[in-house]
Amino acid sequence: MPSSSTPTERQKRLGAELRKMRVAAEATTAYASGLLGIDRTKISNMEGGVRPITPARIRTLACNYACDDALYVNALTEMAERRERGWWEQYRGTLPPGLLDIAELEWHATRIRTAQTVHLPGLLHTDGYARAVFGAVLPELSRLEIELRVAHRMERQQVLDRADPIDYVGYVHEAALRMQFGGRDVTREQLLHLCEMSEREHIDVRVIPVDRGAFPGAGHALLYAHGAVPRLDTVQLDSAHGPEFMHAEAQLTKYRAHLDWMEGASLPSTESRDFIRAVSSRL
Repeated sequence: MPSSSTPTERQKRLGAELRKMRVAAEATTAYASGLLGIDRTKISNMEGGVRPITPARIRTLACNYACDDALYVNALTEMAERRERGWWEQYRGTLPPGLLDIAELEWHATRIRTAQTVHLPGLLHTDGYARAVFGAVLPELSRLEIELRVAHRMERQQVLDRADPIDYVGYVHEAALRMQFGGRDVTREQLLHLCEMSEREHIDVRVIPVDRGAFPGAGHALLYAHGAVPRLDTVQLDSAHGPEFMHAEAQLTKYRAHLDWMEGASLPSTESRDFIRAVSSRL
């Protein structure tokens, strides 16, 4: 497990939710420390995700903060329970922590919706296409770094193949279909793989044709991970310096609206699959 001085995004999120509860109750850290019988600095560390907290202590705080949302509190206690080491931990120290945080976010999500405008959804990549995507990173990655990222991306796809696969919706702009990462052959193989994956019951790929014109959030690669309850949803955006994670209610509302727009503007699933096949046939 990562050291307490370097909390994962999931650990930081749990701490942030504890702070939200306390602030909503207009309670001080001194009050919280008195409830648990610990030093005030430990409350700050718990709210920062640096120090672990037990499910029993979460219930004590929630009760005294007058939080009566049982589903929410249950979800928080679930986050706090000790879990087995995630598969992504094997990459800790060799890949940026943000990439591991994405894998952990996907693993614990109840549903994922993503929107892509330049390249295709990461969970549906072939290894050749993923290698081409990582080969275009600046500053340039070494061969070993590229292969580590490809291996990690392929393992992320476990969420689609496990016994309880996640429901996955990918909105793909037509421009992304026509970007030839890795050349014609690699792109053709990737598009056909996208069609094949989209035939699975729990995977829905929807194409947004260029003739739809402008759209909200143009240019953003967006992942929306649904939590156990809506209050625990998370948005992840790609950026040149690494992934960004957002969970403020205003942010969640904004990006839900973006994805809802894409749902209405995209082609139905079967038509999307036909569209992708048509693009691949011209390569």
